[in-house]
Amino acid sequence: MPVVSKSFDLQRVEWRRVTDPDCKDFHVDFEYSLLGYDLPSGRLDMLLRYGKGGHCRRHRHVASTVTLVLEGEQFLKEMLPDGTVHAIHRKQGDYALATADAHPHDEHGGEAGATVLLSMTAPDGVLFEYFDENMENGWTVSIEEYVQNWNNGTVHGTASRASKLTTA
Repeated sequence: MPVVSKSFDLQRVEWRRVTDPDCKDFHVDFEYSLLGYDLPSGRLDMLLRYGKGGHCRRHRHVASTVTLVLEGEQFLKEMLPDGTVHAIHRKQGDYALATADAHPHDEHGGEAGATVLLSMTAPDGVLFEYFDENMENGWTVSIEEYVQNWNNGTVHGTASRASKLTTA
């Protein structure tokens, strides 16, 4: 398994910032850092960090995902098939294990933001499916794309999706 970072010292890892000014529903602004991956087995470990008011893109996890909240609080609003919304609130130290093909959700940090560890397993290589503001026009992102973009110094997604990179 290639190791990208031998430490998850939050002050020493390389962070990549993602923003999406085209999203009008909420403020897409988060950072991520790859820790390691294994393409043949479909595994990727990463850190995800939200500042105050920052959200992830609307998405669902295609991969089975372990989540561990390292700092702050994580909030999710899952969109269920019957049209209802299931709210989830995780605090520092909380652990969760989600099966593959999770419900689409909005995700953000609390008042002081959040830092979470994600450990994902995707036998077919697909990690996430992202959605536009109408929960339409989905597109997927694979482990291979994450790794290629990381190695190229860019972020996952495409320019047409208004991804912006800042290395912190």
